[in-house]
Amino acid sequence: MNKLVKEKFADQYMENLQRITLKSFEDTSDKDRYDALCDTIMGLINQDWRRSKQKVRKERKAYYLSAEFLIGRSLGNNLINLGIYDEVKELLNEMGIDFEEIEDYEDDAALGNGGLGRLAACFIDSAASQKLSLYGYGVRYREGIFKQAIENGFQVEYGDSWIKDGDGWSIRVDSDAKIVKFRDQQVKAVPYDMPVVGFENGVVNTLRLWQSEPFREFDFAKFNNFEYDDAVAEKNRAEDITRVLYPNDMQRAGKLLRLKQQYFFCSASIQDMVEKYKRDFPEDLKFENFARYHVIQLNDTHPIMAIPELVRVLVDENGIYFEDALAIANKVFAFTNHTVLQEALEKWSFDLMEEVSPRCLEIVEQIDKKLVKEFKDRGFSDKAIDPYRIVTGDLVHMANLAIYVGFSVNGVAEIHSQILKDDTFKEWYKESPEKFNNKTNGITPRRWLVYANRELTNFITEKLGTDAWKKDLAMLKGLEKFLDDEKVLDEFLSIKQTKKDQLAKYILENEGIKIDSHSIYDIQIKRIHEYKRQHLNILHIIHLYHKLKKNPDLDFTPTTFIFGGKAAPGYFRAKGMIKLANEVARVVNNDKDVNDKLKVVFVQNYRVTYAEKLFPAADVSEQISTAGKEASGTGNMKFMLNGALTLGTLDGANVEIFEEAGEENNYRFGATVEELAEIADSYNAFEYYSKDEDIKDVVDSLVSGEFKDQDSYYFLDIYNELIKPQNGGRADQYYLLKDFASYKETQAKLNKEFRNRKEWARKCLKNIANAGFFSSDRTILEYADDIWKID
Repeated sequence: MNKLVKEKFADQYMENLQRITLKSFEDTSDKDRYDALCDTIMGLINQDWRRSKQKVRKERKAYYLSAEFLIGRSLGNNLINLGIYDEVKELLNEMGIDFEEIEDYEDDAALGNGGLGRLAACFIDSAASQKLSLYGYGVRYREGIFKQAIENGFQVEYGDSWIKDGDGWSIRVDSDAKIVKFRDQQVKAVPYDMPVVGFENGVVNTLRLWQSEPFREFDFAKFNNFEYDDAVAEKNRAEDITRVLYPNDMQRAGKLLRLKQQYFFCSASIQDMVEKYKRDFPEDLKFENFARYHVIQLNDTHPIMAIPELVRVLVDENGIYFEDALAIANKVFAFTNHTVLQEALEKWSFDLMEEVSPRCLEIVEQIDKKLVKEFKDRGFSDKAIDPYRIVTGDLVHMANLAIYVGFSVNGVAEIHSQILKDDTFKEWYKESPEKFNNKTNGITPRRWLVYANRELTNFITEKLGTDAWKKDLAMLKGLEKFLDDEKVLDEFLSIKQTKKDQLAKYILENEGIKIDSHSIYDIQIKRIHEYKRQHLNILHIIHLYHKLKKNPDLDFTPTTFIFGGKAAPGYFRAKGMIKLANEVARVVNNDKDVNDKLKVVFVQNYRVTYAEKLFPAADVSEQISTAGKEASGTGNMKFMLNGALTLGTLDGANVEIFEEAGEENNYRFGATVEELAEIADSYNAFEYYSKDEDIKDVVDSLVSGEFKDQDSYYFLDIYNELIKPQNGGRADQYYLLKDFASYKETQAKLNKEFRNRKEWARKCLKNIANAGFFSSDRTILEYADDIWKID
């Protein structure tokens, strides 16, 4: 930003500030100044955004349909991608404005929860940065999943009203609103467009988020007749559809709302695509070339309703024969699978499908009949066809629908894609091997290094002698020449200490817990779930606590264990794991015999903004899921990029991290997929409990009264699951007790090796130098080349 541009930006900013407030500069608030900055930046990118839209209007485009886009804050990321972050910060500071306070005013956009949503955000960032025509479609949730508070150790959920003070990063486009019809209700789908700024390249793509609104907000007659609740009932029913991400589906009403939500954004998105196609290609209203210009990536099972909806729109609203409409769908849809857990592969009951969209259910049944006929014509018996059926009994299998209709099915890490072929979708792979491929996930280095870790960014640029690595992360390989340079290793350790000091300050301010910034920061931050095994980590902390109580002089490097993540509101055991982590923290942190060596922190309301402080400060990255259960993970990549060492099983993208940086530069433990498969039928958790004193000690502590769950039965539930067979199945479904000894030994090894600071720093630098493969730029280019066929 040269002097002239800088002055123009300052003038525009002041003009916007006074226009939207009608106040003198001295009387404006942080909110006013933040709003004016949003306004100024949106004005700055407006021309590029319009130009980008116009340029690709008649080109082949990819459309990314996802229930989540966990974008976090937009201000800093947009300034980074525009290449003016430092200049704007300096300019505002010169004007007497504290940039950090303005930055902190922004709420995280509550548009996602976990890795699936953050991956979608990284993908749209990388697509714009690589000049790819990718258009995002999602939902504009009013309250997100929830805002998490920890009260008396328990998770408590509150609404996350992120747009209560307005949203400076969206443009409402009423002219593109659509009508979405359910069996007994119809609503308006109103689009809000968010700019996706490419990295220093003038490209601005679009993320379109749909908000559900009523046709009539208020029934005056009912209000005048004192029926006040009924007067706004239609408004509330419509707004409920996009009020909360993943409504609690423990009861039928929640399941219905969740399916309505999915159909709502799929229907609006499909209608939008078809309408634009008819506008841009009026000469081709037979839709013969629709697949030439559209490819739709379904991000997991949530958007699969888009398949019958496209067929419905083509057949019912545009007069296309069913066979022709399905042939178009065959060329348009691609499916990304994110799980091997059967319970996470969505199946919807007939009655719910009927209530949401009877016509789409008819189309699904029609597709299923076509599938059955095809297989019977090939000589398959009814029994042999069963694994492929879209409709079985009164259930619709969404994954089977996507695999049958779509032309591509991809996993998100090498081991995950192999499991899909060997197990989860083995029948489909046998019949259609050409559809299956792998696309190992990635992360955007702009958000997770350039923005989140400015100190490390400057270090890398200085050592490589260029900042071109921000666009080509493979260039980090050049850092390997410094692996034996003690001065460089000291510089890295100094940066890591700075980030640890910053996190310690932030945790003290936000959690009220004082931690030793020179201790090992051992961090596990992710969605709370049994297969991710936060409770394995907690049981090991209990083991360490008991050892230190018995021997306060134990040779042990002080360690701070940090957890973060949300449990689904209806997931009893996951909420019990949060309570257990906080109860262990309460006991340990208040015990003067050990709290100079051991601290435990569960950070509240883990989100992108908190993550941006946690990843750069970490020493140890906890990636301890049961082998074969984690599809990929992307937190493991963010830790690696910021110089943390992976403590993990051979699972998900850990496999590739170990391949890229070397197992000797990380800490692998636990049974492999193959080893677990061998013992699955004979596994007896009680044997591990009864024969290993350390295991018995920590498991018994769950019910001994040492830790209090205040009669919630959370700890008894965890205890029972670990050693008592459940519902006819085995105990310890995720093999915690099998892996406990290996985990304990590996923890002891890293605890000792951390003291050799130079060698530890060398391993960290080796990981950073080999993190280039995990750029989402690489991933998105693979999607573009192998699946989407777009330039």
